Amino acid sequence: MRQLCIIFVTLLLIGCGSSESNMKKIIFLHHSTGYSVWLGRTNRYIYKLTHTGDVQKYINNANRKNKTNYSITERFFPKESPYGWNNYPYDYYNIWVKNAGDNPFMEEPTLEILTKEFDVIIFKHCFPGSRISEDTGSADIDSDVKSIENYKLQYDALKTKMREFPQTKFIVWTPAVNTRNGMTEDEALRTKQFYDWVIGIWDEKGDNIFIWDFYKYETEGSLFLADKNALSPNNSHPNKEFSAKMASSLGEFIINVIQSDVK
Repeated sequence: MRQLCIIFVTLLLIGCGSSESNMKKIIFLHHSTGYSVWLGRTNRYIYKLTHTGDVQKYINNANRKNKTNYSITERFFPKESPYGWNNYPYDYYNIWVKNAGDNPFMEEPTLEILTKEFDVIIFKHCFPGSRISEDTGSADIDSDVKSIENYKLQYDALKTKMREFPQTKFIVWTPAVNTRNGMTEDEALRTKQFYDWVIGIWDEKGDNIFIWDFYKYETEGSLFLADKNALSPNNSHPNKEFSAKMASSLGEFIINVIQSDVK
């Protein structure tokens, strides 16, 4: 009888270890646009009670269907204080590259910290990042000026940094843009130019970086966030209907990245 108990406990421990080893932990770093997609159609007050938005629901349903063990959480990054409510190329470069290391920078986790806990890291920029200024011909990686020449230097540095963690998969959103009332046509054209560079040159096949093409979905072939996808022509946040569609699309993309069905 004692031998049977030992065998049972051993098998139980092996089973638990197997389940744990199959767990994939995902974190989504965002601000307001990302939060809208994270929630989808989920009411914000209901979310405060359930802590389960539409992206989570998609992942949870996929777990039940496919017997997988993926866990996803979200975080405002960077926080409003002390770093400030800025999540543009400069800010990810500043926190993750320029101030890399095992200690947080202004209370924000570096990649050295995040990659110890998460298998998949998702990040994005909010739509003010699409108000891109004209290049000056004097690119500066340490500048927070929103220009294509600066963005390119910062993105190249970020790519090099992310590749230092080959066991971690990174999902990067293409730029979020404003409605026509929220940006000039010149700014929109420059955003499109940066977008084309990201998907056509910066993104390289076979590495641990994956691009989710939010820009394509929200613009629907134009240069601006389509009014029908926005809260209003004067508010460049995505509305609930569009956010719900994007929550499912993002959830599917995350699953495909984990299972290596993309790239």
